[in-house]
Amino acid sequence: MSRAPSFGGVILAAGESSRMGRDKALLPWPPLDLTQITPKDNFLSAAIRSLTTSCDFVIVVAGRNESTLAPIAYSSGAFLVTNPDPSRGQFSSLQFGLQEVLNRGRDAAIVTLVDRPPAAEATVRTLRDTFELAPLDVWAVVPDFSGKHGHPYVVGRVMIEKFLQAPVTANAREIEHQFQEHVQYVGVCDPFVALNINTPDEYSALIAK
Repeated sequence: MSRAPSFGGVILAAGESSRMGRDKALLPWPPLDLTQITPKDNFLSAAIRSLTTSCDFVIVVAGRNESTLAPIAYSSGAFLVTNPDPSRGQFSSLQFGLQEVLNRGRDAAIVTLVDRPPAAEATVRTLRDTFELAPLDVWAVVPDFSGKHGHPYVVGRVMIEKFLQAPVTANAREIEHQFQEHVQYVGVCDPFVALNINTPDEYSALIAK
């Protein structure tokens, strides 16, 4: 039996980016070419664009960087909400973003992080379509690239509730493993789903490719 969920996108962008030395949301993406003086996009705007075609709306969860990210979010057609205490960790931002999805009347979410190049729009659509066609006992769909799980992932109402009921000290991976029989893993040919960019050297290596 298939279902017809309505999706909200959630981008977690409240981190301090301490190892990068500047906000990872603002890293230029795609990299500059010889015809550009200033970058056209960055990790945040590119992430919003990657989710837009598969979601009814996109929510960016910011922290102390709210004033910096707001112009990008709004000009890209996304909503921005602020985690009042991002020091509690990334899971608190996830809970905050998922609650906003429910508050706006949607029953599924596509969640990603801002600290990487976004997955291709086709990858996001594949994950969404897989969730829509999955049996009702599938609560989440997670991408797999070469044996590594990553983002974005899709969560339905039941898994959203599991995340919201968990203590703020938990993390998404723990809950995914706790209910692994309700998670469907989907192989994708998109290396960005399993990539993290945390340092200037990692970013330099990425754009060098």
